Amino acid sequence: MNFPKFQRLVEERTGFKTMDNPTASGEYFSDSCGDMYNFFLKVGPGAVIEEISYFTTGCGFGTATCSIVTDLVKGLTIDEAAAITPAQVEAILDGYPEKKKDYPERALEALHVAIADYRAKVASGSVPDYATMPRVAHTPQPAPAVPQATPTQDGKLLISLR
Repeated sequence: MNFPKFQRLVEERTGFKTMDNPTASGEYFSDSCGDMYNFFLKVGPGAVIEEISYFTTGCGFGTATCSIVTDLVKGLTIDEAAAITPAQVEAILDGYPEKKKDYPERALEALHVAIADYRAKVASGSVPDYATMPRVAHTPQPAPAVPQATPTQDGKLLISLR
């Protein structure tokens, strides 16, 4: 297991937040340990998951695993996200301890419930069928301005933003 990567995921908690007005959400409750996982999805044209976040009551392994799933899923289509395997999640950390091997399955089950919620909403007509809409190409944002420092004759630094 890659412990430094695990520790970074727990500290940064990428994607750990509830989402206002998600297109879909899904919750999974683990009977074995009492952890709850909830994913929130915003789906856009082409059925692309434009935003994903999660909330969990789980331990560090639950938090790290959900963070991995958010990183893997953002920008994928609903169908691509549904095809992610526990082995793909586990590979990000170079494996899990034996007693924690089921964490990828737990997190992906919550994701699958969110995906099922999206599909049910499309079927009922409560959200548009984004899969029928052309995918929107996202243009990269320009890099932020980097301050440039120029020494002056009197030994001071002149900082200019470009």
